[in-house]
Amino acid sequence: MVVFSISGCCMCHVVKQLLFGLGVGPTVVELAGGRHSVPAVLVGGKFLGDIETLMVCHIDGTLVTLLKVTGALWL
Repeated sequence: MVVFSISGCCMCHVVKQLLFGLGVGPTVVELAGGRHSVPAVLVGGKFLGDIETLMVCHIDGTLVTLLKVTGALWL
């Protein structure tokens, strides 16, 4: 699992805290400032989406299943 982030971005912070809270240790790539669409989340080598997509998956219960299937979560 990879999260592209920018230091100081509150949405990036939320994504990282959610994943850490679930027990996932994503690879976090901190990008230099500028015009990047972050946070960007990749799971199993595929682009999952941004914070909105991640939160929808978390709320509807599909995030944990996806993380387990891809090996990002071993619970």
